[in-house]
Amino acid sequence: MRYTGPVCRLCRREGEKLFLKGAKCTSQKCPLLKKNYAPGATGAKSSFKKQSEYGKQLREKQKAKRIYQTTEKQFKKYYTMAASKDGITGDTLLRLLEQRLDNVVYKAGFAESRRQARQLVGHGLIKMNGRKCTVSSRLVKVGDKVKTNPKTKGVKVFEGLDKQKDQSPKWLKTDLKAGETEVTFLPEKDDTERSIQAQLIVEFYSK
Repeated sequence: MRYTGPVCRLCRREGEKLFLKGAKCTSQKCPLLKKNYAPGATGAKSSFKKQSEYGKQLREKQKAKRIYQTTEKQFKKYYTMAASKDGITGDTLLRLLEQRLDNVVYKAGFAESRRQARQLVGHGLIKMNGRKCTVSSRLVKVGDKVKTNPKTKGVKVFEGLDKQKDQSPKWLKTDLKAGETEVTFLPEKDDTERSIQAQLIVEFYSK
């Protein structure tokens, strides 16, 4: 089941910014600046207690799942896929998560957050290889082209794209003026979220 409550509570639960609300996360309005303790706690002193090894592994898995906006079932599926491939399982897992369509929409600069990107895909505002795609968990491959739906140019979220600076990763060739990006090669280890300790996730599922 996907979490549908206030997303800022998720950042407070993990004790760090997960950047789930775009610009708000980098502003002074971020709730984590005023309430840097877990939801339900009465203050910083009762916040984050010393965790067991299992607790650390669980929290890292939960953090990664929340950053990439996946359900528990989806995340376990990605881990199973990663474990079946050659190479380091943790690194492979993060690369698979980077290949999600909603992550590509976010990394290309078409959305302020992965959460917003997932909503854009779900509402049919994104095309993949010329066809509308509403499956945010779809994994992209080399040569895939992702584009904002031209029939929805009036949608406010896409306004001003052509005035933004391209900050997409090197594995994406992005044209903000055209509202399009192409996967030139698959993401590598350095292209994944550095805040995630993938080895802890592997240890969690290895029990």
